[in-house]
Amino acid sequence: MRSPLFSGMIYILLGVVFTFFAVQQVKLNEWSFMVYLLIILATFDFGAGFRLISLHFRLKNQQKK
Repeated sequence: MRSPLFSGMIYILLGVVFTFFAVQQVKLNEWSFMVYLLIILATFDFGAGFRLISLHFRLKNQQKK
């Protein structure tokens, strides 16, 4: 089983990649359906990544107690 910290970092990395692709797509073709899809995917990835990282720290704090 992977650590929530590692999985969270992977999700945040994917969010950065999708954001980069969305910016590049806007520069080339203006706003389109694909840009909105990439932004939605990036938002979900950032949200999941931050939740997993916070879960990691909550579990770590519980183990100390």
